[in-house]
Amino acid sequence: MSASLIYDLAPIGSIVAWSDGTPRPPERHKKKLAAWENRNSEGRLIRKQGKRGIGNVCLTPDFTLHEGDFGAGGIIAIRIHRTFSLDTHPTFKVIERPLLDHVRVFDRAGDNAELVHLAVNRQTAEEWLTRHGYPDAVLDEVTADEVAADHVEGRAAV
Repeated sequence: MSASLIYDLAPIGSIVAWSDGTPRPPERHKKKLAAWENRNSEGRLIRKQGKRGIGNVCLTPDFTLHEGDFGAGGIIAIRIHRTFSLDTHPTFKVIERPLLDHVRVFDRAGDNAELVHLAVNRQTAEEWLTRHGYPDAVLDEVTADEVAADHVEGRAAV
């Protein structure tokens, strides 16, 4: 799947894998393996941004994946996000889509909103919000219509 298809078809909250098409090196080649893992990984789709301009520069649409977090003792020190423009060349694959009744927690309303949590239901999302303090958060429930559209249009994961 191309980057533009991920942008157009994958719902926010999906797990998306990307690959440059090269075979995985053997475990004994530590440096080669680390480089390969940097070019072949997966993450949760947390944001889509449309075409925008900054001064005289026009930026193409892109999407951002959350690869992981680093920290200790329940405190996140570093978040790893990877942003892909629509003209990038890895191949993408939707591994998992949000399920019916999952609730997406966005940091704010609007086009530049970013997914900060995906909860299994509204109660869990509200409990998460009380502990994490996003004052402008917006809750968005995955509906039956959204899930049905994925199946009807042939967008089932894997």
